[in-house]
Amino acid sequence: MNEWRKQLAGLLMAKSYLEKDVVLTSGKRSNYYFDCKQTALHPDGAFLIGSLFVRMLQAEPLHGVAGMTLGADPLVTATSLVARTEGLSWPAMIVRKEAKGHGTASYLEGLVNFQPGDRIAVLEDVATTGGSALKACQRLTDAGFVVHRVCCILDREEGAAEALAAADIPFTALYTRSQLLHEADA
Repeated sequence: MNEWRKQLAGLLMAKSYLEKDVVLTSGKRSNYYFDCKQTALHPDGAFLIGSLFVRMLQAEPLHGVAGMTLGADPLVTATSLVARTEGLSWPAMIVRKEAKGHGTASYLEGLVNFQPGDRIAVLEDVATTGGSALKACQRLTDAGFVVHRVCCILDREEGAAEALAAADIPFTALYTRSQLLHEADA
């Protein structure tokens, strides 16, 4: 697993790290950006992300994984597929930012694979303030699911852990920003 972490850290730094002035989803300004979709959409990145999330969660009583579109779409798919190779059945669910404008008018895609009360792990690519994760958790809770924990690839160490703790939602990151920079250099 440590080799997988090192490989993923290298891929994230090569494909997803940008040094430039950006405005984040949270509205905060930053002089760096992690575009984790670039790594998650690469076959090696998808395999490593899915494998590391499965290792992180495999001992937990889960029914599936979910995440806010668009950043979590490849994460929940990769994790669901890797879980299947490990003998686990964790369907994926996508949480929309806005309710679907036609058909079911739902915030959630993949509902047919779940039952009310199912325990869900919410996956995120990058956590800054925790706002997107909290919104996904609220939509899942409103639909009758139990949010077991939030897991992200990268915690920017800018308040997400504290916001999720305040909401009494367990939070785990594959890397904090400082860990990623250290592991990529090692």
